[in-house]
Amino acid sequence: MTLPDPLQDQHRYIPNASEDVREMLGVIGVDSIDRLFETIPGDVKLDRMLDIPGPWSEIESRRWFRELAARNKTAADHLSFLGGGAYAHYQPACVDQLLLRAEFLTSYTPYQPEVSQGTLQSIFEYQTHQCMLTGLDVANASLYDGSTALCEAVLLADRVVKNRTKVIIARSMHPQYTATVRTYVQNLGYEIVEVGWTKEGRIDLQALKRACTPDVFAVAIQSPNFLGVLEDYDAIGAVTNGAVKIAVIAEATSLGIVSPPGKHGFEICVGEGQAWGVPTQFGGPYVGFMVVKEALKRHMPGRLVGQTVDVDGRRAFVLTLATREQHIRRGKATSNICTNEALIALAANMYLSLMGKEGLREVAWQSMQKAAYLRDRLLASGKVTLPFSGAVYNEFVIRTSFPAAEILADLEHEQILGGIPLAQFYAGHENDFLVAVTELHTREHLDRYVGVLSAAIARERR
Repeated sequence: MTLPDPLQDQHRYIPNASEDVREMLGVIGVDSIDRLFETIPGDVKLDRMLDIPGPWSEIESRRWFRELAARNKTAADHLSFLGGGAYAHYQPACVDQLLLRAEFLTSYTPYQPEVSQGTLQSIFEYQTHQCMLTGLDVANASLYDGSTALCEAVLLADRVVKNRTKVIIARSMHPQYTATVRTYVQNLGYEIVEVGWTKEGRIDLQALKRACTPDVFAVAIQSPNFLGVLEDYDAIGAVTNGAVKIAVIAEATSLGIVSPPGKHGFEICVGEGQAWGVPTQFGGPYVGFMVVKEALKRHMPGRLVGQTVDVDGRRAFVLTLATREQHIRRGKATSNICTNEALIALAANMYLSLMGKEGLREVAWQSMQKAAYLRDRLLASGKVTLPFSGAVYNEFVIRTSFPAAEILADLEHEQILGGIPLAQFYAGHENDFLVAVTELHTREHLDRYVGVLSAAIARERR
């Protein structure tokens, strides 16, 4: 079914007059607006008008939408063990309150940076935190999210390593990150090579060594990976054959306790900063980060804020480098990134400043210890197995004798969001699901999870 054409249907709201629309379509050589959306997969494209009753008054409309929203099931209403790139960590109450200040909430890109000292200082501090946590030299002013940050890292690597056409991505990378990279590079002539994992859940080093042929320009791995397992940075670096090494961090609190990639020879670290005090909030907005070695700084996308002094010798902040297409000639731009996630980056900056080194280390320590406690309890119950033996941070995969979707549905009836079924990402893992633990879980939460999961498995066996 084709949606009504605004040229024919004058009752639909559209900000352009019909003649304007017709003229624009003529200029670009397209006969209908529908043609502009042909690249959107049919299974995600709405092929009908929204079935919204009415017409109603504003009071009636608000009542109807509130009732509709109440049907949502949220992590706040359940005991949640969801992870997979979005984690429920503690957010200090003052973060949201400070974000509501007008100078933060309504500020935009500092096109006249010298008069935006507050925004520039916050970005500078955000960049400084990233460098301290990753062990690398230069960070940019933030990116959209973790998946697009990985895309930008791949494009950066291609600018540095010339005349190569392949990028290796660990199969244990977040599958949505890999899918985003495929979307970015599908018309650029790159070949993406995925390398699988061993029984530990780590990247298969022998397969990686074989895949690292002279035409590979980048190797991207995630640690902790999507299976929750920590990778061996040194072993990976030893077989990459001159390719740019990209480390991806989806669970950012892990940097409070895990050795950073910059200490192991990785040239680029990118990831998702949501875990730094940003609520999961239905999937976004989040904030991506990128940190590189000094030699790569001029190849970075976006912009870079630096510190200097003004004419009176006072500390001041400046837009030091901007390689985005709105600042320099389009053909010279490193990326079409046209804004940074400044408000969410500010939230992450506040969180990291408030928690400090000891606070972030405590968050990481509690998350890791509580995950270890839950793993031990689950194994002791005899109801599950652990398909991967590698060391983990706060997330791990468990396997039962029954389809994960059925077990998780049983848990949801008990107000527990028990994990993420792996079958939606990996064939042959119908009985596996990913479980995440954070500092917000108590011993009672973990014990309840074990009890309810054991009961659900026992019911399935009957």
